[in-house]
Amino acid sequence: MATLLAADVGNTNVVLGAYDGEKLVATWRTATRADQTEDELAVTLDALLEREELSLDDVDALVLGSVVPPLTASFTRLAERYLDRPALVIGPGVKTGVRLRVDNPSEVGADRIANTLAAHRRYGGPAIVVDFGTTTNFDIVSAEGDFLGGAFAPGLEVSAESLFSRAARLFRVPLTPPPAAIGKNTADCLRSGIVFGYVGLVEGLLARLVGELRPTTPRIVATGGLAATIAPLAKGIERVDDDLTLEGLRMLWELNA
Repeated sequence: MATLLAADVGNTNVVLGAYDGEKLVATWRTATRADQTEDELAVTLDALLEREELSLDDVDALVLGSVVPPLTASFTRLAERYLDRPALVIGPGVKTGVRLRVDNPSEVGADRIANTLAAHRRYGGPAIVVDFGTTTNFDIVSAEGDFLGGAFAPGLEVSAESLFSRAARLFRVPLTPPPAAIGKNTADCLRSGIVFGYVGLVEGLLARLVGELRPTTPRIVATGGLAATIAPLAKGIERVDDDLTLEGLRMLWELNA
C-alpha cells in the first residue's frame, strides 16, 4: 500500500494522518515536544504505524504543515534519513491554489492555508473555519477560495490554565459545560465562566465576521482538538470536521506531486 503521511504540527499537539490515496487510514494525536530529534520521531511514528500493521518503510511521502520551527527541522531530517526523499513543507514557494488576500502573505501559517483549501473544496465558499487549538483561529474563505484573513483568540485550554495558575484558591476543573450557567459550587462556577464564557467569545467574533461578509452568508465549519466541546454550544457553527487540516495537507501534497 502506498502511504502518504500528513503531519500537522501545532504548539500543543502533533496531529498525524496516514493516507492510502484519498482514503484516511488512521489518525493520531500526540503532545508536541519541540526538542524531539528525527530519531525520536521515527521511533514514535513506527510505534503508531505498527498499530495499523504498517511501518516507516511503507511511507512513500511526508507532507508537513508546522508552526514549530525546531520540529519542522526534525521532520525534514526524518524524511531525508528514513524515507530517503524530501518532505513537502508547506510554506513560501509551494503551490497551494489559494490566493492570500492579506497584507503579508508570508505570515500565513500552513494550517490556515490547508484549512482554506479543504474547506472550499469540501463545502464551497464563502466559509469561516474555526480551528480550536492552542489559539482559536478564525479563517475566512471567499467564494472563490481565497484566504481573506481572520482573527486569533487565546485557546480555551490556554485561557483556563492562565486562570488556574494565577488564582491560589481556585482548582483545575474539566473543560466541559456545567448543567446550568448559574453555578451552585466552585467547580460549576468555574466551568460556567470558562466554557460558556468562551462560547460567548466565539459567538461574538462570528457575528462580527459574518456581518463584514454580508450580503453573502458563509458556511461555518469547526475543526481542532476542542471543536467537539465548543461547537455544539455555539450558535452558527454548522458542522465539525475533525480531519479538515489533514485533508488540506493531503490536497496540497497532490497539487505539488
